[in-house]
Amino acid sequence: MPGNSTEERKLAAIMFTDIVGYTALSQRNETLALELLEEHRRLLRPIFPKHQGTEIKTMGDGFLVQFNSALAAARCAIEIQKILFSRNASEPKERKIQIRIGIHVGDVVQREGDVLGDGVNIASRLQPLAEPGGICISVDVARQIRHNLEASVVTVGQAELKNVEMPLEVCRIVLPWETLGKAEGGRKNAETKTSVRPSPAWPLAGVGAIVLLAVGLGWWLVRQRGGSTVITNTVPVATSSAVPGRITSLAVRPFDDYASDTNNAYLSDGMTEALCAALGNIGALTVPGRSSVMRYKNSPKSIPEMAKELKVDAIVEGSVQRAGSRMKITVQLIDGVRDRHLWATNYDRDLSDFFTVQSEVARAVANEIQVRLTPEDQSRLTRARSVNPEAQEAYLKGRYQWNKRTEEGFRRAIEHFQQAIAKEPTYALAYAGLGDCYSWFPNYGGGPRDEWMPRARAAATKALELDPNFAEPHATLANVKLYFDSDLPGAKFEFDRAIELNPRYASAHQWYGWYWMIKGKLKEALAEKKRALELDPLSPIISVEVGLLHYFLHEYDRAIEILQQTIAMDRNFPRSHLFLARALQQIGRHDEAIAELKLWHTLSETSTANSAELGYAYALAGRRAEAEGILASLKDPGGIALVYTGLGNKDQALTWLEKRYQGKGDFFSFALLRVSPQYDSLRSDPRFDALAKKVGLEK
Repeated sequence: MPGNSTEERKLAAIMFTDIVGYTALSQRNETLALELLEEHRRLLRPIFPKHQGTEIKTMGDGFLVQFNSALAAARCAIEIQKILFSRNASEPKERKIQIRIGIHVGDVVQREGDVLGDGVNIASRLQPLAEPGGICISVDVARQIRHNLEASVVTVGQAELKNVEMPLEVCRIVLPWETLGKAEGGRKNAETKTSVRPSPAWPLAGVGAIVLLAVGLGWWLVRQRGGSTVITNTVPVATSSAVPGRITSLAVRPFDDYASDTNNAYLSDGMTEALCAALGNIGALTVPGRSSVMRYKNSPKSIPEMAKELKVDAIVEGSVQRAGSRMKITVQLIDGVRDRHLWATNYDRDLSDFFTVQSEVARAVANEIQVRLTPEDQSRLTRARSVNPEAQEAYLKGRYQWNKRTEEGFRRAIEHFQQAIAKEPTYALAYAGLGDCYSWFPNYGGGPRDEWMPRARAAATKALELDPNFAEPHATLANVKLYFDSDLPGAKFEFDRAIELNPRYASAHQWYGWYWMIKGKLKEALAEKKRALELDPLSPIISVEVGLLHYFLHEYDRAIEILQQTIAMDRNFPRSHLFLARALQQIGRHDEAIAELKLWHTLSETSTANSAELGYAYALAGRRAEAEGILASLKDPGGIALVYTGLGNKDQALTWLEKRYQGKGDFFSFALLRVSPQYDSLRSDPRFDALAKKVGLEK
């Protein structure tokens, strides 16, 4: 009733699901039927909200779900069938879970938590028309999704549905693993009172398919004007494997976590990171690093969109589902251009085998795309070993927290790595994780370097005692030698060794760039940063540092271009705005630079009242009073020197720099100052060279 506040009429997309053969299975084996029903619900329920779907109710072995758009419903249905297809790949026949899905968009009435109306009735009648493992949709849905859905849509024919007055044009979504021949068929006479009449368009489609197969093309587009037939997208011809030699690059899409416990994200993220590393160890493959692919976690972007942005041929995706100490891992290899499944498998293992599985997956993928593994590749992939499950879990939690790059994240990561070592004292990965935390914690509010760097050295050294061929601890030791010991030859040795052991280790190349910057060799530094960006192309921090090196080289236009591209990728990354402001200052775009600095402070949650960077910007812009106002509030000698430099008072700037740099041991920050265009006006003064010698830098 219109006056009833609990009733609302709206347009919505409705999805019905139903397990194929569930009634018969219940009669044969009720225990197995109930077990599979619960697993099916655990798998499907997390998928609905990812596509803004609302579960209205369950009906026996099926779901009724409401969506705000036909496209969201279709994408949800495709993801469901992908997950089940991958799950079923390694299951015996009696344990396979196949469902039929029907979708319609129409007028519904929401009443006290339920939905009613013709839209619901038609969706329920479409569901039995789907093939087992398939998706049947109305022509209304097809019209709304045809230009935006990544998968293909084909017409089945007209159906006379029970309790529906007029015949309805019925379509189906072609799933990536289906052949063209199957795509042209349809499940007919699925229900006693339902009949399906072929659409007039089918003779044309059939002829087209024959021609298509004869010439070996992979696509078919059915087009008909003036009729009711849906204009379809492309229909790929499925193949069992990739074309030999074709796939030379791939990326790992962040794995889904289908556990009922929402605190298990560290497992799916850990598998994503582990597979990036394992596949990256294969010399013949180009694999973007973790920072680049994690941007696609929970992203609505399609497989082809991700592949295009990362410039890769294929995508590896999958899921992790944990039950106690066991985990079920599903992995799929998908053609990045055609969004076509090439290979899929499942692993049902103990948690202690986590890293063994990622090595097996890497080998399986290499075999599928016919990439030859060199002896070096084989050696890297055989290093994984089973460990104590509790130690394994603690390590994965530690890496999950480390990747947050926050003070709290580092503290929790240290706790988890220490727990892992307590459970398994010979766990080299956990010591390496500790070394990473200790070496970077001072940069995130952890306290003085004097406290943490000796710990970093000890942890990295222990990791190498346990596994001398482990690249990451060598890079950690290099950072200790570079920033704490002022040992440039020792740092270079460790960086070279890390890159020798793992040439694809993006962070080693990134950090090695700072070594060359300290040496005053900016072109060598830029080369290392660019190599890191090739390995991890969407990493904001690496991209920002490439822009910064161009700034140091006085290549301001190029620096601005790169930094603006980085901001387009991630507007909320603070350092992008800081370094962009610095480059803008040097070409006289002062108002823009000041705006970027204010945004940097907003994103960093810091005050502009005592910002030396902002004081310097005001000075360059001729806003002397504002610059002097900030100068009066500053206490840090380095910040005071920067503002005096902007005001053109070289004598005061150098006086305060001498107060800032009292002796050796802090040469990294002075090395930055030595190449920064902000201090160009001071470098001709003999006192500047004297400061460089005092902190231990070569001229």
